[in-house]
Amino acid sequence: MKTFFLAVCLMAAIAATPADAAKRIRFSGYDFTIKAGAGLGPGPNRWAASQVKVDGQGRLHLHFSKNDEGRWTAGEIQSVSRFGYGTYEMEFEGDIGGQDKNVVFGFFNYPSADVGPDTTNEIDIEFARWADRANKPLNFTVWPANDALNQTGKAFAWPRGVTLSRHTFVWSRKSVEYTSVLLNSDGDALKTVSWRYAPTDYQSRIGSKPMSIFFNLWGFRGKSPSDGKPVEAIVRKFTFTPAK
Repeated sequence: MKTFFLAVCLMAAIAATPADAAKRIRFSGYDFTIKAGAGLGPGPNRWAASQVKVDGQGRLHLHFSKNDEGRWTAGEIQSVSRFGYGTYEMEFEGDIGGQDKNVVFGFFNYPSADVGPDTTNEIDIEFARWADRANKPLNFTVWPANDALNQTGKAFAWPRGVTLSRHTFVWSRKSVEYTSVLLNSDGDALKTVSWRYAPTDYQSRIGSKPMSIFFNLWGFRGKSPSDGKPVEAIVRKFTFTPAK
């Protein structure tokens, strides 16, 4: 019996190793795991810990660039903690409006298997032109709690050359409210874009269970940047304020 018990414990430890061994970083007061592996979604893309770092100022750096083998590699982090209703805010440093048409930067929550399947429950702020330069780059999207329904979203124009911006979504039981703000060098608002999603059938349209928060930088449909240049995304900080 003792031998059997030890064998079971050993098997459990081996099974837990991949998750436990996932590399972690500390960003804005929270622990995050870093995605690693080839052929993984979204994209699919190749992902590596080398594409993620937090600098001495506490800023998160995500990279989409070639690795030592010349293969394009993306970066993603996922919070260890799960967050529920409340205000999610991040401050971005860089020309996110001038991002390449094949590159996607995402700030979003996403369901684990116990919350729901892919294409459900998710709330996204994404900068992406989806491989078409004519598309507006700022995308707000809410994925339904009921997987029989389609997602709802809205895209907005965003100027090139702006080097500082703040992006927020407020998740509540009956609505999701988005706000993106252009900032000057002093942090003052220059322009605000907003959208409120408040469906009458909110129980089916808006998720209600806590989820991890994600940041990622990747190639749409696994494409490399159209200009062949490496891409970096810098997030100054992330804050979460629970709903009262």
